[in-house]
Amino acid sequence: MFGIAMSKKTLLNSKEIHIILHRLACQLIENHNNFENTVLIGIQPRGIHLAERLATILQIDYAISNIKLGHLDITFYRDDFRRREAPLEANKTHIDFIIEDKNVVFIDDVLFSGRSIRAALTAIQSFGRPSNIELLVLIDRRFSRHLPIQPDYLGRQVDVINEEKVTVHWKEKDTKDAVYIINN
Repeated sequence: MFGIAMSKKTLLNSKEIHIILHRLACQLIENHNNFENTVLIGIQPRGIHLAERLATILQIDYAISNIKLGHLDITFYRDDFRRREAPLEANKTHIDFIIEDKNVVFIDDVLFSGRSIRAALTAIQSFGRPSNIELLVLIDRRFSRHLPIQPDYLGRQVDVINEEKVTVHWKEKDTKDAVYIINN
């Protein structure tokens, strides 16, 4: 019997990711100036790597000292959490600042169906009522959306078919920065 081979195509390499991260940081500075009234929220599990990297760039390369960075677990806010075979393992939420009347920037690696962002919108209500919520993603799979959610800040838009998977690798976790399109 013949098996179908899995193929992997590099969408972004380390240098391209570096450039995109600095562009996204500059766009955030344009809209949020000194971040006095803005908080960054990385969506667990994979959005936290992007959020932490952006916070570091803002602090070190652009001398913004008052970055407030949190992590939001959306596991039990997803509308599909009871539909999975394996039991879910929750991640940690870490938000040690007030979000009431703040500008919240959700940060995630890949925007696919929009369900994670919908879950994040529900989960953040437990922490107060932000004055504004924006979305920053590294990769937007624009033709895969199930909900009317669009990013405010975008690294790269990619058109892939639903059988293809976009995976983001971070050097802190996966030994190198890269974005791949995987076809099973």
